[in-house]
Order: sequence, then structure tokens, then C-alpha cells
Amino acid sequence: MIDLHSHTVFSDGVLIPSEMARRAEHGGLTAIGITDHGDLSNMDFIVPRIVAVADQLSRVMSIRVIPGIEITHVPPALIAGMAVRARSLGARLVLVHGETIAEPVAPGTNRAALEADIDVLAHPGLISEEEVALAKERGIFLEISTRKGHSLANGHVAYLARRCGAQLVINTDSHEPADLVSSEKAIRIVQGAGLEREDFERMQANARRFL
Repeated sequence: MIDLHSHTVFSDGVLIPSEMARRAEHGGLTAIGITDHGDLSNMDFIVPRIVAVADQLSRVMSIRVIPGIEITHVPPALIAGMAVRARSLGARLVLVHGETIAEPVAPGTNRAALEADIDVLAHPGLISEEEVALAKERGIFLEISTRKGHSLANGHVAYLARRCGAQLVINTDSHEPADLVSSEKAIRIVQGAGLEREDFERMQANARRFL
């Protein structure tokens, strides 16, 4: 399984990057994105360190570690500039913390993210059909989340993505070892969102194409 969304002690996770990578490797994952929460206060600190460790780990482990960032609770007007800054610091994977129904994310975050240079809109909540169409147009993946709370809108995201032809990925948003899931559990979560096993395979194919 490929998982493009996880967190370490560089934000609100409990593991250092090396242990997150090892736990994921032991669980059978072939690639994991380390995408700690970032805003204007910490991006310059986080991204270069994740880049350095990810490159080292990927050379000696069987799992590929992708350095990234999740732009989180940033005012919509600042998202595009932060995405550019993240790329300049070496982030190869840029997520935006979407308008999950589990948190008070600023309205307009989803649209601002989809207009920026990002790869994945994480847990986009009750995203509009117009925004899903924009995700398709811009080639940005929408996330189906295995994480509690964020997963509550999976069915809505899946329905509109299928209707509009937008591409999906499934991610764990892991903050601790218990958040990592097997492929079989991920498939059940996909099915719980009203999709099929074949949709899980398509999500994984999307992640492989990104890599």
C-alpha cells in the first residue's frame, strides 16, 4: 500500500520519521509521505529536515519515503504562496488540510487549495461539486481518509468524485502507530464509502503514478 499522508514529531505525531518509516515498512507499505502540519511559523524548519531524512531512509530501506508538508489551517489567501514556498524548500508532496467536518477549517480553504500548486486536497469534507470538477481539471487528488473524524465525509467525497471523474487517493493521516492500516482494512473503508475494491486499486494506481 502507498500512503501519501502521515505526521511525525515535527508536528502533532508521536514518532520520529525513522520510526514512522520503519513501522510503515513493517506493516507492508511500499511508500509513505511524511507531511507534517505546516504554516508560516514552521515550514522553513520542517521541510528541509524531512527532505534530508527521507532521502537517507529511501536509500537503505525497502519503503520509499516522500518528503512533504500539509499546509494546515492557513488563511485561504496565503495558501498559494505557501505551496510555492514548500516546493522551493524541497517538498515533493504538498497537501492542504481541507475543510473536514471534524475541525473549524476556514471556509474557502478547499477552493484556494485547488487553485494552488498542490498534489492532494486532504479530507475535503463537504466539498462542492464545482470544486470537485476543479480538482479533476487541475489533476489534484482528493483524499479518502482512514482517520477517525476526517473519514465521516468519505461517502460524499467518493460520490462526487465518481460523478465528476475526479481522481482519488486513500491515505491514513497517521499520527501514531495505531493509525496505520493494512490494505485489507483500507479496502473495507473504501467500500464503506460506497466504492468497490476496484476503486481502491485505482487509488493505489493514482499514487503510483504520482511517485
